[in-house]
Order: sequence, then structure tokens, then C-alpha cells
Amino acid sequence: MKWEKGILFDLCDINPENIQRNYPYEYIQYFDITSVGSGVVTINDEIPLNSAPSRAKRIVRSNDTILATVRPGNRSFYYFKTAFENSIASTGFAVLRPKAEKTDPRFLYYLVTEPRFTAYLIAHEQGANYPAVTPNIIGSKPIEYPPLPTQRKIASILSAYDDLIENNLKRIKLLEEMAQLHYKIDFGEFQFGDKEPQNLPKGWSVKSIGEIYGKLESGSRPKGGIDKELKEGIASVGAENVIGLGKYNYQSEKLIPEAFFENMKRGIIENKDILIYKDGAYIGKTTLFQDGFPHEKCCVNEHVFLLRSKDTLYQNYLFFTLYQKLYFDKMQQLNANAAQPGINQESLKSIRILWPAKNAVVEFNNKVESLIKLIFVLAKQNTKLREARDILLPKLMNGEIEV
Repeated sequence: MKWEKGILFDLCDINPENIQRNYPYEYIQYFDITSVGSGVVTINDEIPLNSAPSRAKRIVRSNDTILATVRPGNRSFYYFKTAFENSIASTGFAVLRPKAEKTDPRFLYYLVTEPRFTAYLIAHEQGANYPAVTPNIIGSKPIEYPPLPTQRKIASILSAYDDLIENNLKRIKLLEEMAQLHYKIDFGEFQFGDKEPQNLPKGWSVKSIGEIYGKLESGSRPKGGIDKELKEGIASVGAENVIGLGKYNYQSEKLIPEAFFENMKRGIIENKDILIYKDGAYIGKTTLFQDGFPHEKCCVNEHVFLLRSKDTLYQNYLFFTLYQKLYFDKMQQLNANAAQPGINQESLKSIRILWPAKNAVVEFNNKVESLIKLIFVLAKQNTKLREARDILLPKLMNGEIEV
């Protein structure tokens, strides 16, 4: 079967719509670089258009693919099978809209997320401190593509894996919401902003993180930075890798030599460690690693804190507390007030939180531990599905496997 030669512009339009003055929605579903990983996305609350960031400009429709133009090596992209009517992407993304008469939308998505396409973008990025590519560079990429019926067959094979992954992600979201509901029922009445609560139940108190932590540390990387050519080693987890509970961006993963890892004194991730992002665009984002997800052995870099309670019985409670938007906002405020961008250990230790009696925490654990465990079972299933899909992807996209 003959595949046609051309450029990406032959198959899609790039950034076809931007917000204009007559845009009909007062609130938007905004997707920025912090909410998108490799084929996964975090759905945040809608925000008012009149207070949205200036980069909130790109209109996204169903069947569009968004592809990060900033740091393309981080491989941030997502296919919108069904977009919200008010979906808006940051100008840090290119919005790719397939030409219906000659392009299958999912085929386009797999074409631009295949590793060789990423390598092309990296080779053409400009700017040392803020490496990026232009829409014209993306659209001018030389490509080969099969007839539309073959595109549909290829997309059908690969999307079968992604549909299973998506179903697992929906289950993860539901399990997380159930755990969050238990947290709010058990502790929400006594959570506080600036004014600490009075008349707490017996045995309850308010403590600073500095009073309750047993481990608070960040990691490091080898002198001279990450060796991008390293093919085997230990994952050094940064903020760009994690975009939600039970979600992990393997595609943007960076490795360190195993010998360096074995000599690390701080920053090695243990079961149920809480990760808090301390600087950059991700300040205050929080997640939890458990049961060998995303790896049996891994560490954090210097941009991420690991946090563990002295009393590990409280670890689930501590995670869901810091996972609340209230505490994300507090950490953002600490950054806003800091002389240097980011949050340091002392400022994090100063945050005060509700500290329930042990019996209340035991009851909470009994409700949520099985939910959390299932989240990570599903997360590891998704890892295996992605590995199987990624073996097929380049072979289907270069015609090595005929369909």
C-alpha cells in the first residue's frame, strides 16, 4: 500500500480559532501546561474569562489535539474526543484540527505523539531558557500518511488501548472523589482558613507541619545535570511527571545513573510518601506515591519535597488535607510573599493544619485505604497498557505492520 508524502499542514489546521470579543461564555474550562501530561489531563474548576490568564486564548473543539509548543521534550499532549463547549487552551499549546476529508482525528493524534515527531520538535526548538517551537515548524514537518480507510484501522487498533486507559482513569477519578467525600464528612466541619477553630472535639488540636513531620526533604541530580542520552537508570521525578493522583507522565521522565541513586542521602521515594512541588509553575501541587507506582525505585529532584508524618497512621489524612484547594492556595500565597520564587522548608513547616484524635484517623483510614489501594492497582494497569500500545505505535505509523 502506497503512503503519500507531504507535510503536517496537509492533514490539519493549526490554531484555527482564538477567543474574540464576541466569545459567548463568561466562564471557561482552561487547560494550561500544568494540567496536561502525555495523553492525560486534569479537569480543573471553570474560571471566569475576565480574570483568566492572558495566555488563555486557543479555542478547543471535539476531535482536536493539543500539543505543547513549550519544552516539547516533556511530551505534553491530549486528544479531545469530546471537548467542553467552553474549552480553552493556553497559547503554550498548538491546537491541531484535522481536515475531515482526508484525516482521521485519532490517526492525527498518534502521528504527532509518535517519538520521531517529538525528536523533530526538539531538534527545531529555539531558546535556551524557554525552548519552544512555532506552529509553522509543527505544520511544516515532513510526513508520510496512508489513505483514510487505513488511517481509521490504525487508529482503531491504538485507540482500543487508550479506551481501556481512559476507563481506568474514570474509575480512578470516581475512587478519588469517594475518598475526598469521606474526608469532608469526617473533617470538613473543622477545617479553617485564617481563623483557627475553637471548641474542637476532645483530643483534637491545630498543629504546624513543623510539629508533625518525620521526613521533609528534596532530592538532587548529578553535577552537570541530567544526561539526556542515558537510556537506563533510575527515574528522577520532577513536577512535570505527575499531574494527579494515580497519574504519571512517563514520557517526560528523566533518568539518573543507578550509582548516583545508591549514594543519595535525601530524596528517595518510599511507600506512601507525599510529594509537594516547591517552585516553578507547579508550586503547591501535591500527590501521593504508593505500592510501587510509578516505580519500585525512584527519587525526586531538587524541585520537589517529600513529606511524611512522624506517625505514619496519619499519612492518608495528611495527604488529603494538603490536597485540598485551601492548602494549595496557602502554598501559592507563601510563594507570593517570598523573597525568592518558590517555597522553602521553613515556610512549609509554618503551615498550620487540623490534627484530629487518633481514633478519628483510624476510622478515616478504614474507609479510604481500600479506595487508595485500588487507585494504584488501576494506575499500574494503565502503565502496562501504555507500554503495550507504545510498542505497536511506531510500527503501525511507519507501515512496518500492515492493517
